[in-house]
Amino acid sequence: MRDGIRVGLFFGTTSGVITTCGLLTGLAAGTQSLAAVLGGILVIAVADSLSDALGIHLSEESAPDTGQRHVWLATASTFLAKFVVASSFALPVALLPLSQGVPAALLWGATLLALLSWQLARMQGERPGPIILEHLVIGVVVIGLSHAVGLWVKQLFGS
Repeated sequence: MRDGIRVGLFFGTTSGVITTCGLLTGLAAGTQSLAAVLGGILVIAVADSLSDALGIHLSEESAPDTGQRHVWLATASTFLAKFVVASSFALPVALLPLSQGVPAALLWGATLLALLSWQLARMQGERPGPIILEHLVIGVVVIGLSHAVGLWVKQLFGS
């Protein structure tokens, strides 16, 4: 796999899972609103995908010996991976009641993160268990903090 595509796929997929899980958890805790959660997911899919793609573009351009083809492959694959992954969280949230859709979406995110971590371990010749566990723990921390922030905002400004 070309380096630029690998950079974009790993970064975009990871960011898509972590950012979207955090956002949907916080919005659900803070609003209990399907419209807010779905709207947040779709905004992440568009705005944050473009933002991450530009961030990768600038980061890759800043490396002294990086060619333009690599830069653009990393940019495009970051956008596409983040957009597709983030958008995929809308399906369980839209099809199930919010109380079931959020846990289903989080399970989907954990599955994607575990598969990505397994692939990374395989590529590095490492045991997958510790790498998967490390990445899932980070995801759980993000979700826990996002949930707490959502509850805090609801307490401060909710009805």
